[in-house]
Amino acid sequence: MKFTISQRILAGLSVALFVSLFSACEEKKEAETKPVHPKVAKLKLLPGFEAEHLYSPSENENGSWVAMTFDDKGRMITSDQYGWLYRLEIPAKESGDSLKIERLKVGDLKPALNDTSAFKIGMGYAQGLLYAFNSLYVMVNHWGNEEFEKTSGLYRLQDLDGDDQFESITLIKSLNGAGEHGPHSVVLAPDGKSIYVVAGNHTDVPEMDAYRYPKVWQEDNLFPLIKDPRGHANDRMAPGGWVAKINPEGTTWELVSAGYRNPFDIAFNEQGELFTYDSDMEWDFGMPWYRPTRICHVTSGSEYGWRTGNSKWSPDYPDNLSPVINIGQGSPTNLIHGKNANFPARYQKALFASDWSFGIIYAIFLSPDGASYTAEPQEFLSGVPLPLTDGIFGPDGSLYFLTGGRRLESDLYRVTYTGDESVAAPAVAAATESATIRKQLEAYHGEPQAGAVDFAWPYLSHDDRFVRYAARMAVEHQPVSEWQAKALAEKQPVALTQSMIALSRHGNKNQKDAALKALASVDYKVLSEMQQIDLLRAMELVMLRMGAPAGEVKTQVVAYLNEAYPANSNKLNRGLSKLLIYLDDPKGTEKTLALLENAKDDPIEKTASASADLILRNPQYGMDIAGMLSKVPPAQQTYLATVLSSAKSGWTADMSDKYFTWFNKAFGYKGGVSYVGFVNKARQAALTHVPKDKLAYYDKLSGGDLLTNSGNDLASNAPSPKGPGRNWTVDEALPLIEGDSSVRNFLQGKNMYAATRCISCHSMQGEGGGIGPDLTQLGTRFSKKDMLEAIIDPNKVVSDQYASTVFTMKDGSSIVGRLTNETDDAYVIFQNPFAPEVTRTIPKSEVVSTKYSYISLMFPGLVNRLNEEELKDLLAYLMAGGNEGNEVFKTGE
Repeated sequence: MKFTISQRILAGLSVALFVSLFSACEEKKEAETKPVHPKVAKLKLLPGFEAEHLYSPSENENGSWVAMTFDDKGRMITSDQYGWLYRLEIPAKESGDSLKIERLKVGDLKPALNDTSAFKIGMGYAQGLLYAFNSLYVMVNHWGNEEFEKTSGLYRLQDLDGDDQFESITLIKSLNGAGEHGPHSVVLAPDGKSIYVVAGNHTDVPEMDAYRYPKVWQEDNLFPLIKDPRGHANDRMAPGGWVAKINPEGTTWELVSAGYRNPFDIAFNEQGELFTYDSDMEWDFGMPWYRPTRICHVTSGSEYGWRTGNSKWSPDYPDNLSPVINIGQGSPTNLIHGKNANFPARYQKALFASDWSFGIIYAIFLSPDGASYTAEPQEFLSGVPLPLTDGIFGPDGSLYFLTGGRRLESDLYRVTYTGDESVAAPAVAAATESATIRKQLEAYHGEPQAGAVDFAWPYLSHDDRFVRYAARMAVEHQPVSEWQAKALAEKQPVALTQSMIALSRHGNKNQKDAALKALASVDYKVLSEMQQIDLLRAMELVMLRMGAPAGEVKTQVVAYLNEAYPANSNKLNRGLSKLLIYLDDPKGTEKTLALLENAKDDPIEKTASASADLILRNPQYGMDIAGMLSKVPPAQQTYLATVLSSAKSGWTADMSDKYFTWFNKAFGYKGGVSYVGFVNKARQAALTHVPKDKLAYYDKLSGGDLLTNSGNDLASNAPSPKGPGRNWTVDEALPLIEGDSSVRNFLQGKNMYAATRCISCHSMQGEGGGIGPDLTQLGTRFSKKDMLEAIIDPNKVVSDQYASTVFTMKDGSSIVGRLTNETDDAYVIFQNPFAPEVTRTIPKSEVVSTKYSYISLMFPGLVNRLNEEELKDLLAYLMAGGNEGNEVFKTGE
């Protein structure tokens, strides 16, 4: 049969088409059947996004990575939390090329051998990395030791001879602080001319060359101080975590912002505004001073009110700023902005915030609102377990992120957008009018400038909170002699309030009476609730900084406050009660006790991760939250009860009975790990004001016999194991645990949790000690092997948050213990984790130096009394987070 040319072409095309279709089908079939990497399979992604697992440093004995950056050649540089720096060449997606990795030989190690295993670490232990100005900036977070001698600080690495290695190491500035609340990230400013650094609240603010936040910070809270009963951050005072700006050489340092708990990272949005993701104090959950994790707008001179113990400021106080959004419980790590992302437009305007505890990356969509922003959250990516440590948008516009930390299994991932939406860059919106005013005011921050007071003063009464704050900062940077008279003569209530806050911080005690009289002359009734809160706070600051009034002025102020008290607002009643009790007003005691009996809490404030959402997403840790929510402490009553603990006047026998009975009832609620301890400390303070012959009566009435000797926990009886035990090793125990598929015994697991004394130091489902970390979410972050290693070899990794301290004495001896408090003259420690109430005082005059000890307070061999079945039940109980409804305890019937 003969074919025409056109028929032959058609036939050829048909064959080609068939081959093409067949190949496509085969490729589709292969794609459908191609196994998904198990570490990708556990990820929850939004439609249109795809994740790849690129590398596992922990599986390749390269540590647990917590920091990353890209250099000028598109290579990634990372750091092990407790080890070396690494440089990676990452192949393009679907290129088929292999990832290349090298351990960086820095400084004197550089020229030697390909095998660096025999060398000490030249540079590493970084929690912040930045490549800029032909240099690698490394934020070391470490107390120097034999393995790595360099201590915390910012270092600059340079390649001066052009061989693509860093032989030059320059210490820019040493920083006094280390660990999980130590120095953290380093980022490049939007103009490419300077660098910003951030540090947690266990890092001292170094001496700065300039201060946008004036160096006049104090604790500033009349609320009766109770430091954390379990000792956390008891020696850390104002101003907490901080953000600073430096030049490329690091020769000039300027404090930009402070008042944070533990911000790990900072990020600029497309408009050049700076943000951070600050942590909560999870032990405070259920207390009136608890503040959830939150996104904060880091403006010039801003203060965000972290203070130790129960002294954290309310976000409503005018001398600090409110967050853009509250996220909820978690452990913030990475924060980046999507302006360099190859993602749809809305994500290019979003912040990406990573939570280590729950394994969630939130997309935070910002909307300009006056001089700041509002925000809407979205769960962008999540996984269980997924201990997120750092992230960055690469040169290809993909999101690269790390997991690990605390020597956990560590992995590197890449997320790309494969959907149909446009990824074109959106236009950058112009600044709002209020934001423009704020920036004009910020130009007067840092040092005295002519015309600053005249320009800023009208904005002290502006409607926008961020504008008012920036105006007050501008005034505070000018000599007080230029504006003191103007402040005292001010008649506009809002401007008067702001100027009195400024005067309290920079004036002297001679202005106390004039300042309080001026504030008490304001018609309180015509003010809005926010303006009333501001005025009460101004009075508080004047009294804190300048002293309590006396005589006629005290009488005037007490009458002014009593006329407003009680109010129809919990927030106002907090401020009014605190002031009247401080002024020792008997009516204040009577009114506050009346409120205590019937106070109701305001509705729970909405957060990005609502409690119910966490329960459904993560049943192990969620059940712990659910338990607390089922018996959540009454926050307003707890606040008022704590205020009353310092009241000396106005008590009757009937009032005292009612007051101390409240404490007994309060011990029936569930809060964070420190809840019982905080309530007990307030109870103990109140008992100091009762007659001595009534002390035993009120101690029993208030629930003293419900508590352990430490006063931090409710008393309970722990069972004993049956045994026989053995000297368990990980190699012996792991096969038994991993090979067990039987239904486990919940009650026995819970009993063994108590029998091995885990409950003495760790909290589970809201119950237990707080010397070590909460274990409720253990199964969501740790493998069975991780758990066994931590139990059998507790010294393998010790978080500095739970580390003890080594005190080197003048006589050459050393003392080891967990620091619980510090005074001007002494350290207070405990040395027995099972008896933390037994403390020891060490005079500072006898101490030469201090450093963290990485010998765990947890004793090895605690499970050696358990037999095989008891060990299996204990591990099941830990994996289930103490949740009896977990599948491991179900019979299937």
